[in-house]
Amino acid sequence: MEDAHHGPSNLVLLGPPGAGKGTVAELLVTRLDVPHISSGDMFRAAIRAGTGLGREVAATIKRGELVSDQVTVAVIRERLAAKDAAGGYLLDGFPRTIAQAEALQALSKVSAVINLDVSDDLAVLRISGRRVCTADREIYHLANRPPHVAGVCDRCGGPLIQRDDDRPAAVRHRLQVYHRLTTPLVEFYARRALLLGVDGSLPAIQVRDQILAHLPTRGARPLAAGA
Repeated sequence: MEDAHHGPSNLVLLGPPGAGKGTVAELLVTRLDVPHISSGDMFRAAIRAGTGLGREVAATIKRGELVSDQVTVAVIRERLAAKDAAGGYLLDGFPRTIAQAEALQALSKVSAVINLDVSDDLAVLRISGRRVCTADREIYHLANRPPHVAGVCDRCGGPLIQRDDDRPAAVRHRLQVYHRLTTPLVEFYARRALLLGVDGSLPAIQVRDQILAHLPTRGARPLAAGA
């Protein structure tokens, strides 16, 4: 989507683990007609493929740390060069540090930065309830999307597990890392008048609607009936 006054919709989605960034992002890109670029999704794909990058990222995640700026920027630079990102994008999970934000400035002009705010307790509750199928990677949640049979994937019958980095202690460590390294981004973008703060504890549809109402862009696709 491109706006005559503001150019492409180059958006960044910030928020701690458990803020619902992935869900909100998918709702937004449907309306804005831009690709959802998730560094986490790209890293997980590399891990499943067993690439050198995947092994490096897996070891980093197991330690509860963030992937290095150098590796992350290189992956994002290549992705933003793809044709589907020429008319705009929604970045989810990047940038996470000031160094990454400065690198992004050199790569592209950001239109707005959306910050989803949730408490640590809610983030832990949301993430620790996740269960993942070991066979087809389908994701469930004990409270919000439980399987029909406890511990069993509805689609393929495979066993469901709780990932190590989804356990409460690991989540709290991830949140500590997030607050230490990523929270300064809020001030970084606020000083540049790019920040849009949103209550991430609300239902995802309400979060999406708040964001769309305040974005410095026009021309979003109309809502389908019931959406």
